[in-house]
Amino acid sequence: MGLGILESSRVETVPGTAFMYDDASRPTQDGQLESRRLKYDTTSGPIPVILVPQPSDDPNDPLNWPLWKRDAILAILSILSVIASTLSPLLAANTVTLSLLFDKDFTQMALATGYHLLGVGVAGFLFVASARVWGKRHLFLLGTVLIVGSSVWGGAAGTNYKSLLWARIIQGVGLAPFEALVNASVGDLYFIHERGKRMACSNLALFGGAFFTPILVGKITHTIGWPWSFYFIAIFCGAMLPFVFLFVPETAFRRDDSLNIDIRGEESVQHSSSSNITPVCEIRPTEDGKSPDSSMPVSFKKDHFSISEHRSTTQVPPKVSFARSLLPFNGRKTDESFLRLVLRPIPLFLHPAIFWACLIQGALIGWTVMIGVVLAAIFLGPPLWFDEVHTGYMYTGPFIGAILGFLLAGLLADWSAKIMIRRNNGVYEPEFRIILVAAQLVCGCAGLYGFGITANNVAKYGWFWPDFFYALEVMGMVLGAVSSALYIVDAHRDIAVEAFTCLLIFKNLFSFGLTWGAYHWLVQGGILKVFYVIASIQVGICLLSIPMYVLDDASLVKKDIILHIDLILSGHQPQRGP
Repeated sequence: MGLGILESSRVETVPGTAFMYDDASRPTQDGQLESRRLKYDTTSGPIPVILVPQPSDDPNDPLNWPLWKRDAILAILSILSVIASTLSPLLAANTVTLSLLFDKDFTQMALATGYHLLGVGVAGFLFVASARVWGKRHLFLLGTVLIVGSSVWGGAAGTNYKSLLWARIIQGVGLAPFEALVNASVGDLYFIHERGKRMACSNLALFGGAFFTPILVGKITHTIGWPWSFYFIAIFCGAMLPFVFLFVPETAFRRDDSLNIDIRGEESVQHSSSSNITPVCEIRPTEDGKSPDSSMPVSFKKDHFSISEHRSTTQVPPKVSFARSLLPFNGRKTDESFLRLVLRPIPLFLHPAIFWACLIQGALIGWTVMIGVVLAAIFLGPPLWFDEVHTGYMYTGPFIGAILGFLLAGLLADWSAKIMIRRNNGVYEPEFRIILVAAQLVCGCAGLYGFGITANNVAKYGWFWPDFFYALEVMGMVLGAVSSALYIVDAHRDIAVEAFTCLLIFKNLFSFGLTWGAYHWLVQGGILKVFYVIASIQVGICLLSIPMYVLDDASLVKKDIILHIDLILSGHQPQRGP
């Protein structure tokens, strides 16, 4: 470790820590690189980047697929995520119109969003456990079908409030696979040094669409009626269903433990010498780009991996046919029981890293949802007298903020990590991803303070400044979401699915609670006081990143918690230490 991160007193290498550069001038620990035969990326610069995790020799390993194929899969999932993420704020611009139509007050209409978020959180328990056991493909297909059906249902609800609520809940169930699993799929498809921009892209898809939708919904409601905001979701999501079916194969893969050098840390070094799978031989390039013992170039046209000097004696499985890849299931991905995996995320909230990620990502998402459900009420009366069209236009600012947050996160995530890796003698630490929270502190907290000040006096500040600070708040939200997601994938990839379940549950239940009491809170406390309080809370949450960066002993905490959880779920009492 290094750069302010305290050394672990119990293990030599914490999972997530990885040697990234195969540089002969960099000192190694006990000849680790020389004792291991590794694949690396030869297109990353003069010093090859070691591929973390290591790909297997199996052609069905997603890490062996061409980069264009992996990017195409992520693009399809991201487009679907944009459509799916529009569901949560679908009614935000229509609050006043629908409250009159259904004869409900603002809180009851806000609960149409709140129960939707509750559906996302509850479905996350079952879906994420199912993803761990049988993979993610069947859930992406199921989620797409549910969104199409429930959106048609919602548009046809007429003036039946209960029917609308149930349609919204099922929409939440359909959204759950995308909220919970798209970021985890980035960990399935990419090496550590490829994830930064892709994680920023997936988070933009999950959050950016949520702010673009109300801009259109207000106009749609005003011109052709509110049901068409549901019908358009069904049409566009239905159009994407063939792409998911044909071009999004299963991304989960059972890889030999010796190849997961980012998870097992030092254990994988010892395991690699006794594993039945022979790792690929490392080739150091010469100055002219040739391998030292062959005239063949180190990289070849099929992909950017180095050529192995010899193949494993273990028979390589045949490549799965295209027809077989269309099946929703292709075997179990773990031997653990489904029930145990359903229950496992609950105690994982005690894991410091996961609890930190829930706060960093979920709290600011909750404040964003809160602003969304009260926005129409703030600008409803004098002096602006906003209708659904003008309220929808207020989401232009946060949409631009989401785009800028994505661009900044994409630029900073990999750039800052590369600088810190080089300063740390070529060793990557997952804590390097936490640095992005500094940008969330500046943008997100300034946005909350500024929104409270300006929205409290729209007669003086008009609509522009509240919208500007709303954009800053959303920008900070995206930066925090990318930071926490990258840290979870890099530091805890083996429990990333459970970790993202915790994030999904926390942010949706927290947002549900805010929709329940947002209006009452603002009426009782006033806009200025309420936003001073929540902005100050967010400052405290961001400052928790300092001890998280310095003190986190990821492997020790994770192993102890997982061990205790598994013993308890198996009906055994964990042994107490002396």
